[in-house]
Amino acid sequence: MLDTWGMDSPHTQLPSKRILLVHAHPDDETIGNGATMAAYRAAGAAVTLVTCTRGEEGEVLVPALAHLAASEDDELGEYRVGELSRAMLHLGVSDHIFLGAPAHKYRDSGMIGTEPNNRPDCFWQADLEAVAAELVEIIRDRKPHVLITYDENGGYGHPDHIKAHLTAMRAAELAADPAFGVGEPWEISKIYWNAIPRSAIKKALVSKKVIRNIALKIFKYVPSKWITLPFVKPDSVITTAIDANAYLPQKLAALREHKTQLILNGDLFEFSKEMGIRVSGFEHYTCVKGLDQGSPARHAAKGPNWESDLFEGIDLAPLA
Repeated sequence: MLDTWGMDSPHTQLPSKRILLVHAHPDDETIGNGATMAAYRAAGAAVTLVTCTRGEEGEVLVPALAHLAASEDDELGEYRVGELSRAMLHLGVSDHIFLGAPAHKYRDSGMIGTEPNNRPDCFWQADLEAVAAELVEIIRDRKPHVLITYDENGGYGHPDHIKAHLTAMRAAELAADPAFGVGEPWEISKIYWNAIPRSAIKKALVSKKVIRNIALKIFKYVPSKWITLPFVKPDSVITTAIDANAYLPQKLAALREHKTQLILNGDLFEFSKEMGIRVSGFEHYTCVKGLDQGSPARHAAKGPNWESDLFEGIDLAPLA
């Protein structure tokens, strides 16, 4: 049985606002949602992070730690577990779980089309229904009002991101089905996909050529017809903007803990001497379930008309 917030009486003592995030690897959560997580934790909301793999196939950016790589000692996964734990301390998140825990069942699948995709123990090869069933147990225990994950392309096409999306969406469906499995059904009120609006990315860029150059250098496997980063979306598909800039210091501190994966200089992600992007405490989402249809022009909203609270429109009445 999963621990329920460390409390003796689960349902009546659950925090009144509850968020579940499903991410593929350590560091994904802080890059996309770090300020949001810190802000809601500071406000007293329960924040549960589920990470699907340990990120064993990541590129090691610290020369002194190069031996951790999958091609050498293959110890990067365990090291990134420590990075994640330290990052979560900065964000105030104590409820973070690896899918399939206590065993690390699902290995990082690596980039699309690479040999790690073929390993039978990688997340990409795992049976979707079985993986989703594991997440259902967490959903029914934590009873989140809000789910945050990637879009159907996993943000940028990484197989683990796509699988995390599929797992989260399927688990949300199954968790609400009284005919599935054991435990009390739970329907998640609102589901969000991470997104970055074009207007925000333009403000954050340090070089005008950064989108094109990153797409070529970092996302080589992305189809050539994509001329911008695939997780950068038209403003018209954004529904929600969380102003958590007050928690940018916590986000930056958490990002610095992921030192094997990220090059950070102050508030700047550096891709080269000429390229970089500013880290922001404003984080954006597309709500794909539970958006208040009565709100003015929400689906085609811009700027001031975007939602500013993930819990907007949710009935937060205590559990019976």
